[in-house]
Amino acid sequence: MVTRPSTVRIAAVTVGATVFATLGWVQPAAAQDDVWVVRTAEFSAADSGEDAVTYAPGLVPEDARIAVVESAAADSTKVVVAVHGLEKNRMFGVHVHTGKCGAKGDDAGPHYQDKKDPETPSVDPQYANRKNEVWLDMTTDDGGSGGATAEQQWRFRKGEAQSVILHEHHTSTKDGEAGTAGDRLACFNVPFE
Repeated sequence: MVTRPSTVRIAAVTVGATVFATLGWVQPAAAQDDVWVVRTAEFSAADSGEDAVTYAPGLVPEDARIAVVESAAADSTKVVVAVHGLEKNRMFGVHVHTGKCGAKGDDAGPHYQDKKDPETPSVDPQYANRKNEVWLDMTTDDGGSGGATAEQQWRFRKGEAQSVILHEHHTSTKDGEAGTAGDRLACFNVPFE
């Protein structure tokens, strides 16, 4: 059974608190004008055309679940990701990407960067770093569940951050490899604000 992704845009702090409690996180202090985007789904086959797709069903099975929460204030953004049903006790690199998911992992484009690297692919640590990109690396537990949080001191540019990609391993910080995390294992469309 395919579960259609659900998206909720919230401008009320009380609903955001409920979502954070459900995911097992403590909600940060927030102002009434904060924007919340909450999106959940089950992964489907890469060629399904669904918003959450897996390219490596042995690591991210078709019935695995993902939830992404974005909390954005005037000059900051917090992104939370939670997963369940992935391969147990495994490291994953997770990043926000510029494009939408497609039948191939490369369809989602490069990592979203606050200050764009003029070179593509971006492996310069001046641009490919956790302050300029959204890195949500995690290690799943014995049940295949995991989660991560990233806080940035900037907001996404409208329409330029469109998905979350789960990668093969944690993100490298080495010169010439900065920002790389191996193959793209799964993708989830998220309409970041």
